[in-house]
Amino acid sequence: MTQADTLKAPFPYFGGKRTVAAEVWRRLGNVDNYLEPFSGSAAVLLARPDSHEWWDKTETINDKGGFVANAWRALQVQPAKVAKYADWPMNENDLHARHAWLVGQRDSLTAQLEGNPDYYDAKIAGWWIWGMSCWIGGGFCSGNGPWQVQDGKLVNLSNDGQGVSRRLVHLSNDGMGVTRQIVHLSNDGQGVNRKLVAEGIYEWFERLQERVRRVRVCSGDWSRILGPAVLRCDDMASVGVFLDPPYSADQGRDMGVYSVDDGSVAHDVRKWAVEWGKHPKLRIALCGYEGIDMPSDWLVYEWKAAGGYGSQGEGTGRENAYRERIWFSPACRASEGVQANLL
Repeated sequence: MTQADTLKAPFPYFGGKRTVAAEVWRRLGNVDNYLEPFSGSAAVLLARPDSHEWWDKTETINDKGGFVANAWRALQVQPAKVAKYADWPMNENDLHARHAWLVGQRDSLTAQLEGNPDYYDAKIAGWWIWGMSCWIGGGFCSGNGPWQVQDGKLVNLSNDGQGVSRRLVHLSNDGMGVTRQIVHLSNDGQGVNRKLVAEGIYEWFERLQERVRRVRVCSGDWSRILGPAVLRCDDMASVGVFLDPPYSADQGRDMGVYSVDDGSVAHDVRKWAVEWGKHPKLRIALCGYEGIDMPSDWLVYEWKAAGGYGSQGEGTGRENAYRERIWFSPACRASEGVQANLL
């Protein structure tokens, strides 16, 4: 598999960095230990060139959202079963029903993922992948919304004038409801990535299984996989860390697009990056919008996000598409003959 054939995740992910992944790998180089604490669709991991011989390296991805970690765990073990549940035509009623059901599984799923490193649920993984492919924008399965299942029906509990009890309205405000919206129609109504349908979803998932077979998949706080015992800077010739945290609200990012975001993560991640960026073996890439105060010896790469629903029209998303930056720590290798967009 050449770099041009690098795999894509079977689901879209808001803020994914696939379009700039090649530049990241040029800067990180063929590191012996690679860590991606905010993996999402693991776009950067999947774009690692074969020339890097990643099968001999240590790779660890993490995402606090249980649905993400569960999808990658399930694809490692039972790709065909995940494909069975993901292989479904686009249907708006099914989207709402499955969305509500998935939100209902969220708490127990996360608890089991954190309590058992071998746990996964192929049905949840397949339905979540299918739903992500049908959904418009971010926030799928975030649990934020007024719609809940009552007596087998999806009902809106945000209006107590409709006869819904005050207690149920209060529960919906605690973030356990879902949001309703139209299905994603920009890919000709194919549901899961159209390329997967054309080439065979089962074969595609098997290729993903092979790629992530040795990747360590964690589900929890980002800092858990960035301790000295996991970084192993003293034991490894080189360590690469790709940091793509939820962008902070004070940078003017779109609100409500992250399923897990306590508002302070971006600042904590920057602080960690600045501290550890002094290590001679540690190559760090930090994503964010322009304006982040970073040390002068870090290189900054300017790029434009590919787009999507958030960048259409004249809203914040369109403006932010031009504000994307990646900062590279001093230990990152400079590109040979490639200086474009370096500020």
